[in-house]
Amino acid sequence: MTEQKKEKEQEKEVVKPEEQEKSSSVSQSQGSSEPPYEEAEQEEIEYLNLERKEEGQGTGIKVKPGEESDKDKIIEKLKQELKSRDEELEQLRQTVEELKDKFLRNLAEVDNLRKRLEKEKEDYYQFALTGLMEEMLPILDNFERALKIPDESNGRTLKEGVELIYRMLLKLLNKYGVSPIDVSDRKFDPNLHHALASEESDEVQDVEIVEEMQKGYLINNRLLRPTMVKVKVPKKKPE
Repeated sequence: MTEQKKEKEQEKEVVKPEEQEKSSSVSQSQGSSEPPYEEAEQEEIEYLNLERKEEGQGTGIKVKPGEESDKDKIIEKLKQELKSRDEELEQLRQTVEELKDKFLRNLAEVDNLRKRLEKEKEDYYQFALTGLMEEMLPILDNFERALKIPDESNGRTLKEGVELIYRMLLKLLNKYGVSPIDVSDRKFDPNLHHALASEESDEVQDVEIVEEMQKGYLINNRLLRPTMVKVKVPKKKPE
């Protein structure tokens, strides 16, 4: 058995000259350059890595080596976001148009209201006294009747007619809040009375009304016209 093993080992050690030449040529070729197919494979790997890197930079997503980019998913997501933005923009445009239309309508309503108020104000100034003038017409009619009384008639009839007209006029004025200023207490009030004449007297301590020269009137407790009066004032003491 040992002898057979030794023979086999010797056969392995013995190399044919042809095989030595083949092995030396293979080693020389490996040491000098790589086969063409290995170069192409290396270039393809570098190109794919470069392409993945560029895709990762363009989308803002870093693509790890060996990990495929979900390009379609990213594109679909961006499309959905763009569509959502377009819908929001369209909704905002519609809202702006609605607000603009509402503003223009309100502006037109305000302008119409202003014109109507101006017309009503003008009509009020022109016809505000219509009711008062209508109620004064019967008084005017009574004046006309009084003027038609013959001169031969006694003065009492004319006086009674004038007194009747006077009472009618006072009643009408009172209806609209006009009332005469009372001076029966003879106290002078500069807010209600206007002194046209004055005289000094030892009989008075304060200013006192002596004579009512023209009647004054109030309208709803506000001064319409002051009463024209003559007054007595305390006499100045000699120094």
